[in-house]
Amino acid sequence: MTQKGPPVCNLISVQIQLLRDGLRCWLREYWGANSIMKSKEHTRQVRNMVLEKFKAGLGYKKISQALNISRSTVQSIIRKWKEYGTTVNLPRQGRPPKLTGRTRRSLIREAAKRPMVTLDEMQRATAQVGETVHRTTISRALHKCGLYGRVARRKPLLKENHKKSRLQFARSHVEDTANMWKKVLWSDETKIELFGHNAKRYAWRRNNTAHHSENTIPTVKYGGGSIMLWGCFSSAGTGKLVKVHGKMDGAKYRAILEENLLESAKDLRLGRRFTFQQDNDPKHKARATMEWFKKKNIHVLEWPSQSPDLNPIENLWQDLKTAVHKRSPSNLTELELFCKEEWARISVTRCAKLVETYPKRLAAVIAAKGGSTKY
Repeated sequence: MTQKGPPVCNLISVQIQLLRDGLRCWLREYWGANSIMKSKEHTRQVRNMVLEKFKAGLGYKKISQALNISRSTVQSIIRKWKEYGTTVNLPRQGRPPKLTGRTRRSLIREAAKRPMVTLDEMQRATAQVGETVHRTTISRALHKCGLYGRVARRKPLLKENHKKSRLQFARSHVEDTANMWKKVLWSDETKIELFGHNAKRYAWRRNNTAHHSENTIPTVKYGGGSIMLWGCFSSAGTGKLVKVHGKMDGAKYRAILEENLLESAKDLRLGRRFTFQQDNDPKHKARATMEWFKKKNIHVLEWPSQSPDLNPIENLWQDLKTAVHKRSPSNLTELELFCKEEWARISVTRCAKLVETYPKRLAAVIAAKGGSTKY
């Protein structure tokens, strides 16, 4: 019988394996000789000379002096040889970064120096130094160092005199006791629109259905009207909430105080020696209004201008607007009714917490040297 040779399938498998091994060797040699050079990278000849002198028994310092290269470079070359057994460039893990280290640091400094700088501006700046990159590349570089694009919050304009008065107010009251703040009746006015930017809602919808009626909020010209409200609260809960009819002036403001201030203080059990807080609106500081306070023996808290972040009632206004617009009032009568109902539903715990944490607001103003705070 004639001896049979190896099966054809086995021969093919062996040939494929040899081709794979040859391809691996070729790629290893190719990447070793053609890796993208780093900036200021020494040639392969210099690295081999370092290795030869090291094998001859020379120390790092003498090798550095003989070849006029830094000692850290000598250490890096020898460390690589000890670990991988070669001085050639090994295949890198991924694509080299498009941004050089210098450009990346420059972008980070620019973003920290000018927080309002746009990605387009930074993209043009990188192009001027010969590095054309996409906006997302710049964005990722900033993300890695903790800088993220966020919507800038709107805050009152604070001039130096405003910062000074805010800082003085915070320092003079930061040591006040919790009982003192419990005796404060906080007040303010706010406008609530029937339809407008306050009615921000989210809708679950499919693509290309943004304009379907079920996914939209109906609006009319000029917001469909609005109402102005005056309200007050203390750590014991919410006080009166009053709709302001027409334009608010000094006389109308005093009428609101006459009908609601003392009654609210009584309902909240603040006693006779409570403190009333109001901002520095001209109608609030009018001579007739201040004489009314004096006549009623009501102590008014001295207040720094441009300081809504120091008034905790602003947090309640936001709570109120959110709750009211979830109920989608269809007319101004419903809007007023829903406002009064939701105002009454604000919990005592919520009010007490705002007053309890008031010292943190003062500390934040001091830390900001009179500047704006997160509140």
